[in-house]
Amino acid sequence: MPQIRTLDLTDDATATAMHRIGRAAYAVEAELIGFYGIPALGESLAEMRAQPLNWIGAMSGDDSLDGFLAWEEQADRGVSVDRLCVDPGRFRRGVASLLLRHALTEMFPGRLVEVTTGAANAPAVTLYERLGFTRGPDFSPVPGLTMASFGRAAIGTSWEGRRGSSGQG
Repeated sequence: MPQIRTLDLTDDATATAMHRIGRAAYAVEAELIGFYGIPALGESLAEMRAQPLNWIGAMSGDDSLDGFLAWEEQADRGVSVDRLCVDPGRFRRGVASLLLRHALTEMFPGRLVEVTTGAANAPAVTLYERLGFTRGPDFSPVPGLTMASFGRAAIGTSWEGRRGSSGQG
């Protein structure tokens, strides 16, 4: 079972592994949704490092990175998941579920969490629904791309798709 840890993007090996995994994962999503203009897909290593995000990763027993989750804190104490990427060689091994469950229970329990993904990305849509996210309105930020929004409300509140988060799942 991979171990979850905070990722340090100032470490060259870590940042390079994250960049490689992110590009590979977004290439798979691009195929699934038929849209190749996903911003993170064309992002340079320097641009990725400059993102104002918090990062955690799932590390294998051999200390290799299996996947990562990045999020942004919102002014209303909510959380916007910006990316959830798994090395395609590790797909279907529960890495994305492990990362998201850890974040929901250990890092932001009881907080509103929002995420978006390509509406045609069936594996991501299934993951978010399985983990208790409610699907909000779909939207098209650019012609040819339909995004699905999801939210998981804090206890005692409801989520109604208030923000048009720009994150990719």
